[in-house]
Amino acid sequence: MLKKIIIKDDLASGILVNGRKILFDAIIASADYAYVENELLPAQKKNYSAAYWNRKIFAPSCLIYYIGIRKKIRSIQHHTLFFDEDFMQHSKEIYGDQRWPEKPLFYVCCPSQTDVNVAPAGHENLFLLMPVAPCLEDNDIIREKYFKIMMSRVEKELGEQLIPYIDYKKSYCINDFIGDYHSYKGNAYGLANTLMQTAILKPKIKNKQVNNLFYAGQLTVPGPGVPPCLISGKIAAQQLLKQLNSVAHEVAV
Repeated sequence: MLKKIIIKDDLASGILVNGRKILFDAIIASADYAYVENELLPAQKKNYSAAYWNRKIFAPSCLIYYIGIRKKIRSIQHHTLFFDEDFMQHSKEIYGDQRWPEKPLFYVCCPSQTDVNVAPAGHENLFLLMPVAPCLEDNDIIREKYFKIMMSRVEKELGEQLIPYIDYKKSYCINDFIGDYHSYKGNAYGLANTLMQTAILKPKIKNKQVNNLFYAGQLTVPGPGVPPCLISGKIAAQQLLKQLNSVAHEVAV
């Protein structure tokens, strides 16, 4: 397990992982930005304080269910949005009240409708996603409550029973985002796209105190989503290579 980034003379010289010190010429940290700053760096080498991250407005986390159904579903589409409840109320419960929603909106994906290879013959593959506020209490009782809410609405809309035919069910939520990715407050989508958290106002891609430490991932430029995260890695790599080449040129001269 990664314990810390080793800093020497204002430079990142390596990492300490599983009790072993590994040395590098430079580092691009693509783990959660807030986690890297709060857990892996000394306080005087951070770009931002814990208070800075706490002030930020984060995009939602998610309650996700992966479900296998041992029958074919008659009238479901590959993508279905259940926006049959009050959109503004659910938004308020995410960004304002920050509590579990009373009447949630959610998304259903059934990829086996268009790709027979993602489920056994005669089966369906379902994916349910419900946006929720980050940093909520997360436990099996709460997850099961919302599973029943979502599935009952899906069954009602489709006009057929699904729950008795479930042969696989797995959930993923706030605690899993934190445990697997050290995601700040268990968020799933990085910073909310507010005016004061966009473009150059996002967290900086270069550490201000450690000259050869750069950041990549959903909490920096250009933002969340797989393509933007990949782009952030490319930007960080380009900046780092430019800096290393400049240093090498100065040494050669």
